[in-house]
Amino acid sequence: MSTASYPVADTATMLRRNLRHALRYPALSLGAVGMPIIMLLLFGLIFGDTFSAGLGGGADGFAYLDFLTPGLLLMAIASGTMSPAIGAAMDMTEGIVARFRTMAIFRPAVLTGHVLGNVVLTTISLAVVVGFAVLIGFRPNASVVDWLLAAGLLIAVTIALTWFAIALGLISKTAEGASNIVLPISFVLPFLSNTFLPLDAMPSGVRWFAEYQPFTPIIDTLRHLLIGTPVKDGSGLQAIGWCVAITVVGYFWAQKSYNKGTAA
Repeated sequence: MSTASYPVADTATMLRRNLRHALRYPALSLGAVGMPIIMLLLFGLIFGDTFSAGLGGGADGFAYLDFLTPGLLLMAIASGTMSPAIGAAMDMTEGIVARFRTMAIFRPAVLTGHVLGNVVLTTISLAVVVGFAVLIGFRPNASVVDWLLAAGLLIAVTIALTWFAIALGLISKTAEGASNIVLPISFVLPFLSNTFLPLDAMPSGVRWFAEYQPFTPIIDTLRHLLIGTPVKDGSGLQAIGWCVAITVVGYFWAQKSYNKGTAA
């Protein structure tokens, strides 16, 4: 085996390790799918007609389920960050990292395995959510190119949030602490964005926060790609910029915490 192939082989080994853990403890993965599906049922079916009428459905045919689904795709990604955060915390606190340090393995492979494993699982979760949304009435009008761009953006968001969640997990002293520390990502930001309501339908204080947080331009861009809604100038660039910034911060923060060899 060539020297260059060792990082790939070690990363693949860590990826298999994380996928096996996910199969052994499926509750977190199922939870990442379950929350968006519950929201689709609750807001899309039960309250969908009310929201649609209140937001202009009677006047211009506003379809609330079509509006809602792109935001819930981002919620599925955010909900999935809990698993890698907990996994990273457990690795640091249960001694397996110390064991890895005694072995001749490519050091970044451990964290990269967490990231790639979560990308695989989240991609499956997103496919399930999209399929369920279509089943209950979601009707995107995206072209093949639009779908590919949307998929690329969703994967970029997954990578970014996963690195950041792992960084948070590495500074947690317990797995329980890791599950709590990612709540702003998995719960607060998706709700305080334009997932459920347009910005102009929000109170002024909430609207200001929603407008300038990372999730809103990403959701706007997804809506534009999937259902053709108008998008503010620069929203696509903002979405990409947020993905790059979060990835860079999360990656270097995670590597620094991991290389220190301490969860403190």
